[in-house]
Amino acid sequence: MDKRDIEMLVRRRVQELGLDMNPGVKKEYIIAANWKMNMSEKETKRFLEEMKAVHIADNIKVMIFPPYPYLHLFKENLRYEKIAYGAQDVAKEEKGAYTGEVSASMLGDMGCSLTIVGHSERRTYYGDTPQIVAQKAKAALTYQITPVVCIGETLDERQQQRYKEVLKEQLDAVYNEIGTKVGDCIIAYEPVWAIGTGVIPTLEQIYETHKYIFDVLKAYGLAHENIKILYGGSVNAKNVKEIASVEHVNGFLIGGASLKAESFKNIIGLASEV
Repeated sequence: MDKRDIEMLVRRRVQELGLDMNPGVKKEYIIAANWKMNMSEKETKRFLEEMKAVHIADNIKVMIFPPYPYLHLFKENLRYEKIAYGAQDVAKEEKGAYTGEVSASMLGDMGCSLTIVGHSERRTYYGDTPQIVAQKAKAALTYQITPVVCIGETLDERQQQRYKEVLKEQLDAVYNEIGTKVGDCIIAYEPVWAIGTGVIPTLEQIYETHKYIFDVLKAYGLAHENIKILYGGSVNAKNVKEIASVEHVNGFLIGGASLKAESFKNIIGLASEV
């Protein structure tokens, strides 16, 4: 086997994996931190101080989603920083007798430009159906807040080869509610079986699933440049560069690895090198 044959085999394998064949071209990435129900006020202040000193490359967009009580700290400290922030959820209603809920207009008052909707934990523990998630996305967009719409399948659904059906149902619900404005959303694919478990899908699985999501969104009439698909599920500094190289991966929604500023800054730096 000569050099040309070897190069051809390598190129074919890279294409199968959906890896970037133009490493010299800087791809844009979104690096998003979902803190969930973690951090204290003291820890949040310290984290923000450390983040002020971090260099963020032009091809990187950083987003942080703290618990509601600490949003005011972001408003006070990040007004002029290159970091966007938002809430971990939003009400589908605009206002009214909905004890415990927080509306999109309230998030706007706190300076939020983003909100997560449909995280698997909201779907599983709090009964957020695809239709409710879609209504929350619509409520956010009404106030110019970008929804990060989480979609994903369970281990059973993956093993039964039903994951495409599940993902399409979740996406269709959003499209049926807001039409092509789904292009104003960010989609975050999180295989439920990989969140916080340390289990990572193979590069082939990530590529195949992200390409499927991309194709569904494109079928809605969205332009290539308007499709943003993040990957989430046990992302850390050890695997971020490898996963970032997969086609149709436009960034990451990071959980545990985002709770320490040093770890999060490391991930930001590694992504900028891809």
